[in-house]
This record gives sequence, structure tokens and C-alpha cells, in this order.
Amino acid sequence: METRLAQRIQAKKSQLDGLRPLPAAAVRRLNEQLTIEWIYNSNAIEGSTLSLRETQLILEQGITIGGKSLREHFEVINHQEAIKLVESLAGQQEPLTPFYVRQLHALVLAKIDDENAGQYRSMPVRIVGAAHEPPPAWDIPAQMDDWASWLQVQAGVMDPMTLAALAHHQLVAIHPFMDGNGRTARLILNLILLRAGYPPAIIARVNRRQYYRVLAQADGGNATPLVNFVGRAVERSLTLYLEACTPQTTRPSVDEEWLSLREAAELTPYSQDYLSLLARTGKLEAMKHGRNWVTTRQALAAYMQSVGKT
Repeated sequence: METRLAQRIQAKKSQLDGLRPLPAAAVRRLNEQLTIEWIYNSNAIEGSTLSLRETQLILEQGITIGGKSLREHFEVINHQEAIKLVESLAGQQEPLTPFYVRQLHALVLAKIDDENAGQYRSMPVRIVGAAHEPPPAWDIPAQMDDWASWLQVQAGVMDPMTLAALAHHQLVAIHPFMDGNGRTARLILNLILLRAGYPPAIIARVNRRQYYRVLAQADGGNATPLVNFVGRAVERSLTLYLEACTPQTTRPSVDEEWLSLREAAELTPYSQDYLSLLARTGKLEAMKHGRNWVTTRQALAAYMQSVGKT
């Protein structure tokens, strides 16, 4: 992982741990927000046309959205049930086995494809737009057992974000199911993070092209961009938790206020495009508000100091 990104994540996690016990009401509200974002984005990456607000209405009020398919409604409800299982498993210490992967997949496809829910595929598949070819169906049980063994060995060795990113990639590469592989792999990614005491990584729909690109790079043997991609998502969640759980007794300083990269470029020798590159690669602390990156004067100063430009 990019060194500066890893250092920021560790510092933010330590800061959050120092605030424990966290205020229950703030944590509950943020958990509800992140769950809605998690469900909306994971389904949208796979083609759901429901909006974030529509997803929220289905979850919180049980409303049926006119013009949307029954499948899309089940995808929302099912994902909520799968996240509940993830949260339950996160509190357990037993190894993460293929049995639990199949349990999660069964929830993801419940009432959508009951015949294949929780069942390994028996047919060959191709991942649309990817050069990688998943293994033949007959080899899936053995590969899943190997995946679980690798995961158990690496759990005490590899840092949690790298472990989560690689486990997610390997699961996508095996492609053990006919449908629902991406959603299931992202559930596993966050289960690993939650077990390690990190908040979930929300992979946003607006970053779908970059997500597929870093997965393809991992297929080619370069997993660093994927690890950084996951790390940035974890950093965003940590930032949200810190903002929600830190008492706001005074107005934030000017250095801590968010500003657009266009505004940031006026304060540095760098162009807006270069700052965007730094943000995407994790070198500069930044997060997305909607489709646009934002950063702070404090983050700019930290980056410039790291490259000797202060």
C-alpha cells in the first residue's frame, strides 16, 4: 500500500480507537447511512437502476418503487440480510470458510434465483470485458478450499486492508457462482475489515470503471492499485466516523475545512489534474463528495512536506 495512505489510515484508526466508547446515537446513525450506501453502490455496480434515495425508501419504509423490477427490490432486501450476517460473523473468531461464502451468496440471490443461490456454478463463465478466464466449474470446490486455507494462513501475517483486497480479488477471479459474485466478494471484503476493527469500505458506483481497472491490473499480477483503491475507501469511512464521533466544541480551523481541487490548485504549484492523480493514488488525503474530489489545506501541507516542497 502507498506509504502515506497507510500512515493516514493507521493514524485515523488510532484516533478513533482513542475516542471509544463511541457515542451510541452517532454510531447508529452513521451505520445506517453506510449500510444504505453499501447496498446502493454494490447493487448499482452490477446494474441496478435504483437511486440512493429509492434504496433508502425500500429499506426504511418498505415502499415499492414504481417502474422498478421486483428483482431490484429483492436485491436491496437481500443485501440487507447479507450485511446482518456479515456483522454477526465479524464478531466470531472461527475461520472464514467456503461454507460462509455460500451462505452469503444464498442470501444475495434469495427469491431471485433460488436454484443457484448458495450453489457453485456447474457451467463455464466469462467475465464481460475482462481478459481473465475463470477456472472450469469442476475445479471450483478445490480452489475455494485453497482460497480459505490461504486466507487463514495470511490472516495473522498480512495487514487487514491488503488481506481484504486480495481475498476479494481471488474470489472474483475464481468466480464460483453463476451470478452474484461481485456482491458476495464485496461482502467478504468488508467482513475481513470488520473483523480487524475497521469500518466497511464502500466501493462507489461512480468509481466503477476504476474498480474494474484495478481488478484487471490484479489479474495481471499487480495488486497494488487494488490495495490502494480499497485503502482509500477505508480512509473515507474512518473520516466519516471521526467526523460523527468527535465532539464539535469549536469551529474547525481553516486548515481542516474541505476545499475543491480547483481551489487547492491555487494554493500549490500543482495543477488540478495532478492533484486528482495524487488523490486517486492515495498520495494526497482526499475524499469524494459526489463525483468531485475534495481535500484540505492540512492535507496539502502534509503532502508537500513529504516531498520536500514546504
